[in-house]
Amino acid sequence: MSRHGTIEARAGRRVACFATQGSGHSDEERILTLLGPLGPARWAFDRSQKHASARSIFRRGWKERPALVVMEGTGVAGGVAVIALRLLRGVPYVVSTGDAVAPFLAGRSALLGPAASIYERVLYRRAAGVIGWTPYIVGRAITLGARRSMYAANWAPNTAPRSEGLEVRRLLGIAPEDIVFGIVGSLDWNERRGYCYGYELVQAACRVQRDDVRVVVIGGGSGLSRLRDMAGDRLGHTVLLPGPVPRERVQAYLQAFDVGSLPQSVDRVGALRYTTKLSEYLAAALPVVTGRLPLAYEFGGDWLWRLPGDAPWDERYLAALAGLMASVDRASVVRRRSLVPADSKTFDRDHQVAQVCSFVSDLLDDATPGS
Repeated sequence: MSRHGTIEARAGRRVACFATQGSGHSDEERILTLLGPLGPARWAFDRSQKHASARSIFRRGWKERPALVVMEGTGVAGGVAVIALRLLRGVPYVVSTGDAVAPFLAGRSALLGPAASIYERVLYRRAAGVIGWTPYIVGRAITLGARRSMYAANWAPNTAPRSEGLEVRRLLGIAPEDIVFGIVGSLDWNERRGYCYGYELVQAACRVQRDDVRVVVIGGGSGLSRLRDMAGDRLGHTVLLPGPVPRERVQAYLQAFDVGSLPQSVDRVGALRYTTKLSEYLAAALPVVTGRLPLAYEFGGDWLWRLPGDAPWDERYLAALAGLMASVDRASVVRRRSLVPADSKTFDRDHQVAQVCSFVSDLLDDATPGS
């Protein structure tokens, strides 16, 4: 019997999973894919009704008592539910996360910091295991008391051919010789930081006197109107803000870019992340501009630009990005694109599925007497 078949046979009570970002979210798709060979039970979670969903998770776990529950995300409502199941019903759980929980929550509100630190520590210490999206998250989890941990960095969807990128450029009115800096993401405005994705690109573009350098920011959210106001008379000319696009079209837009923006703060939140953008940029063979982050050295080479500054809203970062836009030429972009590493095992979906299933298998072995 195969290793995965052995797991399924042993886990007669089965493995269950849910995502705190909600049913239908890409996080749910991620964990269902990673656990796919194990035939996991999908538990619904409605992020708009977090407390009701947490109660539903607890009741279902109490009744079914699965061999293991895997939670994608670290939302407090879901976390409290799995901790309670562990303490009151003896149901082990695994947490999969891409963020440092306490620093992330403290970044939204300083008042949340102490409580978030306690929650993160308890969540990891009570977990059977932690799946971090990066090795840095794994190190943090172990430091905070996780018994077992591994990392699975996510993967990019199927890439689009270059021809689709050229069609996108035509639709947006971008000439073949223009140099495009771009980003795709959720444009949710952070009041505390005064920032959303694309802010750094629009700010830099407004400082550059070149008609052949364009900025394209794809996405919707509360920050979109702010970016439009910020762009001023550059909007529709050197700054293009088309709004959101269907998910299946994201790769085509990436193929329309020449440089992908990977904006992250150099702190206990941003420095520990990869973000899904990195895998998507690599899959599209897209040169990247980012900060002086651990990932920029881990994956680094002459295919990316590392800029100074503590965050993408930092004046040093903005000035350096504007300087890059003012000086970059087509030849340097082409050269860097040729150096983008191909076939990184870190972002290979099948490799991650196999590794996660092995990890869960070993956790089930540990929980099964005489195995």
